[in-house]
Amino acid sequence: QVQLVESGGGLVQPGGSLRLSCAASGSIFSINDMYWYRQAPGKQRELVASITSGGSANYADSVKGRFTISRDNAKNTMYLQMNSLKPEDTAVYYCNADISRAKYSPLLNYWGQGTQVTVSS
Repeated sequence: QVQLVESGGGLVQPGGSLRLSCAASGSIFSINDMYWYRQAPGKQRELVASITSGGSANYADSVKGRFTISRDNAKNTMYLQMNSLKPEDTAVYYCNADISRAKYSPLLNYWGQGTQVTVSS
């Protein structure tokens, strides 16, 4: 069994910062690409940022220059540092990862349960 658990969400004022964490646990052999998605009320889930196992990152245009994705492979943990937050960043943020559970096993995709981020004065 593999679990992804997000933490760090909350209520923050516009212009503020939050740091999200996503910890992977369970029967894990290796973690390939990891992703942060978000879903605002009434909207489709969208990709916010992604990071390879080697640390190469990509961002949605809407968060470039404000958000930073990173990971600690030794801890099977991914982070999202969110600065200069705007009300339109309000959403449930989800962790997603491609994980192999054993040597020669295929990569399977896993989701976390989500963490709420609310940006409001």
